[in-house]
Amino acid sequence: MEMHYLTVILLGIVEGLTEFLPVSSTGHLILASELLGYDSSQWAMFNVIIQLGAILAVVVLYWRTFWAVAVGLVQRNPVSWRFLRNLVVAFIPAAVIGLALHDKIEMMLGEPKVVAVALIVGGVAILIIERLIKSATIVGIAEIPLVRVIGIGFIQCISMIPGVSRSGATIMGALTLGVERRTAAEFSFFLAIPTMLGATTLELLKNHDKLTTGGVSWLDIGIGFAVSFVVAILVIKWFVGIVSKHGFGPFAWYRIVAGAAALIWLTMK
Repeated sequence: MEMHYLTVILLGIVEGLTEFLPVSSTGHLILASELLGYDSSQWAMFNVIIQLGAILAVVVLYWRTFWAVAVGLVQRNPVSWRFLRNLVVAFIPAAVIGLALHDKIEMMLGEPKVVAVALIVGGVAILIIERLIKSATIVGIAEIPLVRVIGIGFIQCISMIPGVSRSGATIMGALTLGVERRTAAEFSFFLAIPTMLGATTLELLKNHDKLTTGGVSWLDIGIGFAVSFVVAILVIKWFVGIVSKHGFGPFAWYRIVAGAAALIWLTMK
């Protein structure tokens, strides 16, 4: 029983730590299942639902922003309407492609070696983008032009490959399209809300009968949700500060080292 709750807490920590960092939360949860040797199918729905804890952290931390946008929408403020437009437009490609390729994406979730390779390739890509991108002129989510928002939305879809990282793809896509670092990071936070709500809703509709089967209870889900929420709050605050000062290089090197170690271990297993 102690090992069971240790797994619940560990998965909550992993989700909260990695959901908004460019290191892939899904990839880490898949590798955790291999490393700890538990049945990943038993915890599949648990992993999906506790993502909402991390999403709630964004709502809590940025409630003033959401409130200001809501008031602006009522007052027909053009900045608020552009903010909302950009989130909706960037979300649409993931919604359409995710629905179309859902079964194929599910198949890849059972391939830990795909995660390891994606971690390495993604890390190298971040280093290259960091070296090539010298300046950015777009500051503020509402100021991102519509064409570039569409581009970011399609780039986010690359993260449907386990190990790529939704936040990483979104942030790097925004950087390559001229968005400055802090705005790119915050756009990835806000875009996570409709994206992860959509993904969670889809999973619940398709697999609601498996929700608390296999030994995972509502208490487990509640604990995992709470842990991911608390950890995500701490991570988001820390991440924005690190990115503003040091960029994304440290996360790229972590991805490369973690991916290489995982690939070696999986090959030798």
